Amino acid sequence: MQLKKIHHVAIICSDYEASKGFYTKVLGLKVLAENYRESRQSYKLDLALPDGGQIELFSFPSPPPRPTKPEAQGLRHLAFEVNSIDSSVDHLVSNGIPVEPIRVDEFTGKKFTFFQDPDGLPLELYES
Repeated sequence: MQLKKIHHVAIICSDYEASKGFYTKVLGLKVLAENYRESRQSYKLDLALPDGGQIELFSFPSPPPRPTKPEAQGLRHLAFEVNSIDSSVDHLVSNGIPVEPIRVDEFTGKKFTFFQDPDGLPLELYES
C-alpha cells in the first residue's frame, strides 16, 4: 500500500450555518457540494482545499461536545499552510476570530499560530 495524500478531513459541527460561514467566508473555501440527508437529519458540505484535498462539514442532531483540549487522544488539530502568517492573522482578526500569539517552530524556524473554528476545533496556520 502507498498512501498518496489526505483526501479529506471530516468535521461535525454544532451550528451548521455558523460553521458553513466560517469555513466559506472567513477561510475562503469553495463549496463543491451541499446535500441534506433526511434520514439522518444531517447536512454534508464538501469544501475544496487549494491542494485538491477537501473538508467535509457535517451537521447531526445533538452531537456530543469535544471532551477536552487538543492534548486528548485522537486528532490534535488541523493545520493549514499559508504564505504569510502575518497577513493571515490580520484577516482572521478583522473577522473577529481570536488568534494565539505567533510562535516559531523550534525545529524548522517557521512561524505558526493557532485559532479555533466555531465549535472550538483547534486550527493551525503554518507559514511555508
